[in-house]
Amino acid sequence: MLLELLCPQTVSCADILAVAARDSVSQLGGPSWTVLLGRRDATTASASLTNSDLPGPTSNLNNLLNKFSNKGLSTTDMVALSGAHTVGRAQCKNFRTRIHNDTDIDASFAASLRAGCPQHPGASDGALEPLNAPSLDSFDNSYFSGLLSQRGLLHSDQALFGGGGSTDGLVRSYASSGDQFGSNFAAAMMKMGNISPLTGTDGEIRVNCRRVN
Repeated sequence: MLLELLCPQTVSCADILAVAARDSVSQLGGPSWTVLLGRRDATTASASLTNSDLPGPTSNLNNLLNKFSNKGLSTTDMVALSGAHTVGRAQCKNFRTRIHNDTDIDASFAASLRAGCPQHPGASDGALEPLNAPSLDSFDNSYFSGLLSQRGLLHSDQALFGGGGSTDGLVRSYASSGDQFGSNFAAAMMKMGNISPLTGTDGEIRVNCRRVN
């Protein structure tokens, strides 16, 4: 709101989010990249449409590849962007099936999570666990090392490695080279940040990012 008071109808919420994403990664020790500015905000919002574009936590490799490809993002982009899961947390309801039913998971890792995330839905649904415990507060390539050890928290994480698919080699490369991961991640973020932006007179500059004007 302070920005809007000082510089009204100029800086969009879309641009703020793009810059915040870049700066938060950089602050955690990850790469930086150029953010092109000038986006405008949508005049509509749809949770269902957004969710239909995003792969879910139980997605298999083909679904992941298709979702990203539909937005013009390559296999390399998809694997690199998945590395953002080196930070953050996930709710029990999104990894319950993996730790209780999946077979491509380290046994001790699964066992350590089951007490806090029982097999049946209930009060534990919102319980949080780190997407990648070794680097909870730093942006690095240890997420990919975890996949090599079958310690991906989400089914969609582990889907990137172990099935002999097209992404196995990329996971190995990123696990061994943080520089390659960082470079490819930055390039993919630039591509993703320029998917169908609203510019010119399209859309609006929101006064409040939580709602349309």
